[in-house]
Amino acid sequence: LQVGHEPLPPIVGRNVLGRKVLYLPGFFTYARHIVEVDGKRGLFRGLTPRLISSTLSTITRGSVKKAFPLEDMEHVSNKDDVKTSLRKVVKETSHEMMMQCVSRVVSHPLHVISMRCMVQFVGREVKYSGVFSAIGRIFKEEGILGFFVGLVPHILGDVIFLWCCSLLAHFINTYAVDDNVSGSPWRRAGNSFFDMRNIREATGFLCFQIAVSMLTYPFLLVGDLMAVNNCGLRAGLPPYAPAFASWIHCWRYLSAQGQLFRGSSLLFRRAP
Repeated sequence: LQVGHEPLPPIVGRNVLGRKVLYLPGFFTYARHIVEVDGKRGLFRGLTPRLISSTLSTITRGSVKKAFPLEDMEHVSNKDDVKTSLRKVVKETSHEMMMQCVSRVVSHPLHVISMRCMVQFVGREVKYSGVFSAIGRIFKEEGILGFFVGLVPHILGDVIFLWCCSLLAHFINTYAVDDNVSGSPWRRAGNSFFDMRNIREATGFLCFQIAVSMLTYPFLLVGDLMAVNNCGLRAGLPPYAPAFASWIHCWRYLSAQGQLFRGSSLLFRRAP
């Protein structure tokens, strides 16, 4: 969906006003299509490198956390004034940002391999058939930088999402949540939102997280497209996309086409 591959025709449906509109096939329709073409195994293309990438990310975050433990930092307290609490939030969020950026850098090469394994479905290629063979091929054809294509937009998206959610959580707890309710929804998310007494604030924060994730989706899309662009696979070549000189070039191209949110919806996809 992200690379713009639409092998199935749109269908006629109705919007909330009852007007007829064209809808592109959704997730479940394409899942059935993949099973028909590749069998059930086709649904798991790129799963192995994705699992390795997630594992590396988790291990890296744990290692960075041990190297720079939170115990050495001041935590936000209800007794803090506005300036002091904001300073602590900025310090904690900076620490979280460092862990996220390092883990992203370490795990990104496997993310690139996973993306390329998945988009081989478009051109029916078998260029990337395994993790180790893919590593050798990328290094031979593109060098070490080939493992980090699309890294910058991914990091930017992570950083923007983290800061927006952390600062919002801080302001909600400072100005909206009762002082008797300790801990912010950001900090308490590891337990449960339902531990909070005021469900409205938790629901509002969750909605804001969804909104921020939509806001940062273009960074995810651009990063994923750069990971497969001009790598020898059909999905990364015209007519799906030109050879981009940089991720900014990719962003401008998608913006001009009105496609910065392509693939963001998995169910209700209105045809352009």
